[in-house]
Formats: sequence, C-alpha cells, structure tokens
Amino acid sequence: MSSINKTIIDKKTDINPIWIMRQAGRYLPEFREIRSKNTDFIKLCLNENLSTEITLQPLKRFELDAAIIFSDILMLPHGLNQRVEFKKNLGPILGDLNLDQISIIKDIDFVKKIQPVYNAIRSVSKNTLTKNKCTIGFVGAPWTLLVYMINKQSPKLKLIDNFYSDSLLIKGTLKILDKFLKIHIKNQIKNGAEVIQIFDSWAGLLDKNDLSHYIYEPTISLVEFTKSLNIPVICFPRGIKDYKSYCEIIKPDAICIDYEIDPVQIRKEIKIPVQGGMDPKILLTDTENLKKEAKRYLDIFKDHPYIFNLGHGILPETDPNMMDYLTKMVKDY
Repeated sequence: MSSINKTIIDKKTDINPIWIMRQAGRYLPEFREIRSKNTDFIKLCLNENLSTEITLQPLKRFELDAAIIFSDILMLPHGLNQRVEFKKNLGPILGDLNLDQISIIKDIDFVKKIQPVYNAIRSVSKNTLTKNKCTIGFVGAPWTLLVYMINKQSPKLKLIDNFYSDSLLIKGTLKILDKFLKIHIKNQIKNGAEVIQIFDSWAGLLDKNDLSHYIYEPTISLVEFTKSLNIPVICFPRGIKDYKSYCEIIKPDAICIDYEIDPVQIRKEIKIPVQGGMDPKILLTDTENLKKEAKRYLDIFKDHPYIFNLGHGILPETDPNMMDYLTKMVKDY
C-alpha cells in the first residue's frame, strides 16, 4: 500500500507523503518542450504515450509519493461532444451546450472517445517509477463542470448574468453529469487509479443557501459511488470556506484545503485526513521562506493524517529547483 493510501485509509500520522497539484506541467522544461510541439491541448491529453510520459516526468525528478494522470476535468464535456478548446491567455473555451444532443450520447461512445486517458492510467500504474507510489485519477465536480458547460469559459469572479435562467437545462445537465462522471471514475479505477480526487474549482462562487442543491447532493452521489468500489476519495472544494460542514455532509475520505483557509482552524475542526493548503506563490520566493511555510503546515498537522500539497496548482513560473527543495524538506521533516 502506498504512503498516500496508508495516510488516508489507515490514518497514519508519521509518514508525510507529498504530491503536488499540476506537478506534471508548465514549470518543467521537459513538459514545455513536448507542449511546444503539441499545440492542441485536448489532443495532447488524448495521446496516451505522451500523456504517460508527461505524468511520469515529475517522478523522474522529485521524491514524490503519487502520480496524477496528465489529463483535464474538461475531458468530460469533450466526451459528451461539447466543443472544448484551450486558447492561449484565455483558458478553456466551450461550444454551446445542447441538452438534447448530450442526452443521447451512448456509454460506449463516451468511453471510446476518452479511452486514451484510461490507457495512460494503466501505463502509469504499471510503470516501475510508480512502484510503491499511488496512481491518482480525478474528475471535476458536477457543479464546476456545470459552470464551464453553461458559462462556456472560466467564470473568474462571476457567472454570466443568465446562468440560472434555464432550470431544465441545469437539472438535465446535472443528471447526465452524474451518470457519465460515474462511468469516468469507474474506468479510471479499472485501469489502475488507487485514489480519486474530485476537483470543485468553482465551489467558492456559490452562496451558502445554494450549496445543498449544487454541491452537496451531486458530490455525495459521486463520493458514495467511489467508496462502493473500495477506492478512497479526496475532495477539493476550493473557496468553500465552511470545510467543516462540507466534510460532515459529504463524508469524503480526505479533504484538500485551499490557501485562503486558516490551517489551524482546519486542524481543530476536521477529523478526517487533510491534504494541501500552502500558497503556491511561496515557491516563487526563496528557500528560507519556503522552508518556514512548509514547516508551518507540517507542524500544524503533526499528529493528524496529512498529505503535503499546495492549496492550488503549482504556478508555471516556479523554478523546478524550488520544487526539489520542497520535496526533500518534507521528506526530511
């Protein structure tokens, strides 16, 4: 069993495993070299050989305890035939959402369209670099995917004015997302994923009164499904603020926290294993600052099951040497 699984399942407090969100990505020169020759991001994610290579790149450099598959949460709408493009300096741009069209997608066609993702997971999980390490699969939470599919681009600070105007579209899309997210999760597990992380990147956009309908109910369905397959679930509701209620209602196996929440408060309120928290911008400073801040999180969660990670993805301008320093420092703690 990997150190990550031991921390989540056995509640071990003396291991300090580490992996980093977006650890396979733009801060690595070897990734940038591949990306420069592969300008279509979706096609790159669906190139199982390159996706496998990119996933393993950080494990060749750093003392990490997990490989997280190089993919994207928007594989889901892509699999449902909604157009998804990634444009420089703009991020993802999606085509119109047609409920009638996504309602008739067959399971077999969805799986076939994103099969390379599952093949890459299988390759990664069987690679010698991941021996005794955890292979992590992931999905976007229903709310966050709904945001992208209706908003058609990153909402940044707000949703389009008429986002909630078509209640039938919202209800129908959430129902379809529940079905296909479960298919997506099951296929990742079948091909070697040992942990599933659910990214709710836009959880912070919702008012407290809307959490039950858009976040709690849809996410509980996925968490219970994944648990039924005997695989632990980490949830990351970025910006949620009330992590205590979220954990009590949704009951994930572990909770990933963002950098805007006080880790001392989390330590007092949360009983389940905790992951993450440190601000990615700390990696842009110096080793003294980095050591101080990383140690702060390790000290706070010293007697609590804790997986070291950031409170969001590693920034593209990060020096890989700082990442190397961080992984070694966590291991030596």
